[in-house]
Amino acid sequence: MQGVYDGEEKHHVKLSNDIVDYETTEKSELPSSSIENGESAANASTHGSSALEASCVNEKTASLNQANAPEQAYTQDVTTEDGNKAPSDTVYLSAGIEKDRSAAAVNVPIANPTVPRDKAYGNGNDKEDASTQAEDDPASSPYPEGGLRAWLVVFGSFSGMTASFGVLNMSGTFQAYLSTHQLANESPSNIGWIFSLYAFLTFFCGVQIGPIFDAKGPRWLVAAGSVFLFAGMMGVAESTKLWHFILTYSILCGLATSLIFTPAIGAVAHFFSKKRAAATGLATTGGSIGGIVFPLMLQRLFPTLGFKWATRILAFIFLFLLLIANLLIRSNPKIRPSKNSALTKDIWPDFRIYKHKVFALTTAGVFFIEWALFIPLSYISSYAIAHGVNEAFSYQLLSILNAGSFFGRWLPGYMADRCGRFNAMIATCMLCLVSVLCLWLTCDPSSGPGGIAQLCIFAVLFGIASGSNISLTPVCVGQLCKTEVFGRWYASLYTVVSFGCLTGIPIAGQILASDHGSYEGLILFVGVAYGIGVVCFVWARVEVVGWGLKKVY
Repeated sequence: MQGVYDGEEKHHVKLSNDIVDYETTEKSELPSSSIENGESAANASTHGSSALEASCVNEKTASLNQANAPEQAYTQDVTTEDGNKAPSDTVYLSAGIEKDRSAAAVNVPIANPTVPRDKAYGNGNDKEDASTQAEDDPASSPYPEGGLRAWLVVFGSFSGMTASFGVLNMSGTFQAYLSTHQLANESPSNIGWIFSLYAFLTFFCGVQIGPIFDAKGPRWLVAAGSVFLFAGMMGVAESTKLWHFILTYSILCGLATSLIFTPAIGAVAHFFSKKRAAATGLATTGGSIGGIVFPLMLQRLFPTLGFKWATRILAFIFLFLLLIANLLIRSNPKIRPSKNSALTKDIWPDFRIYKHKVFALTTAGVFFIEWALFIPLSYISSYAIAHGVNEAFSYQLLSILNAGSFFGRWLPGYMADRCGRFNAMIATCMLCLVSVLCLWLTCDPSSGPGGIAQLCIFAVLFGIASGSNISLTPVCVGQLCKTEVFGRWYASLYTVVSFGCLTGIPIAGQILASDHGSYEGLILFVGVAYGIGVVCFVWARVEVVGWGLKKVY
């Protein structure tokens, strides 16, 4: 039998209490290897029963010898990464996770692990990672890597992301409109809480949604998210006070977005391994499309139809897109665990995965870049208005930024499959840092056409660079864990990141108020956050492949 190292070497598993008394166990209850070993011994000896007893003693001795070995796979019935059925109920768990072994009277730990630790995690010393170990034999791989069903899942995810992340990417339009209409008497910091709480719930709720997706699949999660998003947007149309918008936009729409985007990203990972970054990037371009179209649509509809009907029309467009998502987003039955496996029964978060050092560094890196990301998205329109740019063009700047992010979500994903996922993330985060400090910080739109042109260049360049913040994060996480537990890992990362989303915009608003309307401190805050994020990703890469610039990771 094979097992997989699934944790840091310092984590040990006590196997002595989990050993089955084979002398009193029926043959039908024995693991297949024990039966086969026993039968082979019986054929080689005239004393079959004695041989079987000797084989069982050897099994128990092998299990005891693993008492001080690194934590290993436990028995669950799932399909492994190489496309074959694992030995009775075997699942490849993730770093530092120790599952409940109360059923050890029937299911014994796997002995003789043969997969090295770097393969279990996805060591970048070669181009293989935890999701691509079976790629040398495509016929046995559980990943279609294409075909009608796989691309329909991508299209369904694209539709769901257009609606859910469209809300996220057009937050600047609502922020600019509300600050001059319904909430004109509120401070920028108070208004910022609407959008920061929305972003927080979008990512924080994934801590529970991820494990449910791994266990149950995406269907009911996406359906519930669709209902909440439609109801939330219809509620936004009727809102007039700060607490109204917090209830409808922040809470209802935030929970809805979390219910939709976590399964949408996870479903794509079920069908692609070699092309995962490109396919995920293509699906996440839906958010960019929404960020381009919806602000322009609202800009035209607010003056003509008013806030209520403009928002209602948006809600019905979401409903149409989400119907497509509900029909097409599915999980891969070759990846999904069986109904009786521990993954299906255990839907609770497990924070011990943060013991994985590379994962912890990746989480820190995403925290800082997401801390910074939503500030330009929320403030670029109000920044332009404050510097004398007309209101119509200020709204269009957000669409220009999202147009850049359309290419930034797909193109880096395409390149990441070739040059390395972490390499691509580091490069795009450095480009974000350069664009913020060299273009936005030195920009002065009030100086004339030259300043406005520089602001437009910043919007395009930052959009291209920051688009990868969303599209490359899931494939970087997927490089550290098995696909069977991808939802749990991805959601656990964003649970921590959500606190950055919660605090980033209010901190920016407070900085803006303290500087008496000057945006210089706000822009510097964004630059520093991106700088720390780059350091974290570089550190994570060095932990695995060292300082070699040519290493693909």
